[in-house]
Amino acid sequence: MAEGKQLRSFVEVGRDSHFPIQNLPFGVFRRRGATEPPRPAVAIGDFALDLAAVSDAGLFDGPLLAGSACFRQETLNMFLAMGRPAWKEARATLQRILAADEPVLRDNEALRKKCLVPMSDIEMLLPIMVGDYTDFFCSVHHARNCGFIFRGPQTLVNPNWFHLPIGYHGRASSVIISGTDIIRPRGQGHPIGDAQPYFGPSKKLDFELEMAAIVGPGNELGKPIDINDAEEHIFGLVVMNDWSARDIQAWESMPLGPFLGKSFSTTVSPWIVTMDALKPFACDAPKQEPEPLPYLAEKNHVNYDIPLEVWIKSMEQSEPSIVTKSNFKHLYWTLTQQLAHHTVNGCNLRPGDMFATGTLSGPEPESLGCLLELTWNGQKEISVGNSTRKFLEDGDEVILTACCKGEEYNVGFGICTGKVLPALP
Repeated sequence: MAEGKQLRSFVEVGRDSHFPIQNLPFGVFRRRGATEPPRPAVAIGDFALDLAAVSDAGLFDGPLLAGSACFRQETLNMFLAMGRPAWKEARATLQRILAADEPVLRDNEALRKKCLVPMSDIEMLLPIMVGDYTDFFCSVHHARNCGFIFRGPQTLVNPNWFHLPIGYHGRASSVIISGTDIIRPRGQGHPIGDAQPYFGPSKKLDFELEMAAIVGPGNELGKPIDINDAEEHIFGLVVMNDWSARDIQAWESMPLGPFLGKSFSTTVSPWIVTMDALKPFACDAPKQEPEPLPYLAEKNHVNYDIPLEVWIKSMEQSEPSIVTKSNFKHLYWTLTQQLAHHTVNGCNLRPGDMFATGTLSGPEPESLGCLLELTWNGQKEISVGNSTRKFLEDGDEVILTACCKGEEYNVGFGICTGKVLPALP
């Protein structure tokens, strides 16, 4: 089936919707007030298409999905493990049954009501069981700004940064779905003079604008994934807020890196946008100098043109205020380079693993992806509605969003949101 602006669904989808038939991102939902277990779905307009119901109706009739139990699970992990042939078969089937000229759902009212659930009637859940989560550090603009803030102009970026995607192992258990509240973390901070280290609620709570890739088929322990095969192992992307307590992070990070300053919460958007849906928005990735080592040299060196925004809504505001506009295309190390590097030592990835880009800052002042950069570590303030911020205050809601702009349709991610609650006593 042809993909593009001429493809239309019988489901009414507004021009500004994030979820036209060209997108069809995957998630997991539960009907509000229902006792039935969670079910996989794709988003179409203002509806979730229940994939368990579609499967029960026998509409997945291709060789890989007919009779499969992958959409009768409470997560997408089984489907992710099936790989790109199954993903393509699912996408083709769903675009066919949702098409404006296809009667199978359009003209069957009972089946249509069973399969299409209004988003106002559902709650979204974490779509995957995250086995492992890795956070990279792949924006050169973010790296340079952090280097200037913490080390000064003499060493903006460490020499290794331009040779490999820097990363660290994050905490999978605290990856949470959009809409979950964030309790301000407590921990230690830098001592002043000869005093004991500070201990208490973080005074420098921050957001980080990131995206995270969701792994499909993994690899055996000891067997790296070749850079030119890496794309086959990436199912799609979500928007991610890697909440950060900068004071805790600064005190604890030497010599081993982030720990409690990061591990308290990582919020992800509920819908996974597939790499197939993002293909029309592929663009050239930045030129890399020096040239990467052979295991990171890829034939298809691409990023994606995904505009990103961050909004903050304080308790005093009725509407949120925009604080950042950035773009995924600024990423220095590509997703495929990140995945190939992750496995080059033989590390085994598994379906549902997640790896994040690091803060996605751009080159312009308004494109900085965290308050650490926007306020230069609290040396200046930014405007948020009628108030100002150096770092996040209790009651602040942070809203991240991403949306690719096509000629006649969008491919969007919805929102990734969380509200800061006071620290526990």
